[in-house]
Amino acid sequence: MKEAAGEANLTVVAIILIGVIAAVVTPIITSMMSNTSKKACCTNVGGVWTGGTCNTTKVGGSAAAEYTTCVNESKANR
Repeated sequence: MKEAAGEANLTVVAIILIGVIAAVVTPIITSMMSNTSKKACCTNVGGVWTGGTCNTTKVGGSAAAEYTTCVNESKANR
């Protein structure tokens, strides 16, 4: 009987650990996906991704607007 109780306790501990890990990792993955999407939009319009921002000054005036449109569309598709 003690073995069965020990296995049940171990199962509960495993389920709790899985929940905690999922709760910690989910925001990290969401943030990484968002940043990757922004970097892709920046690259697609010919900009350079540096320091968490898209530098489109060398590309031309419409590139900044295209980048903003791309980012907004990627947010809407989530």
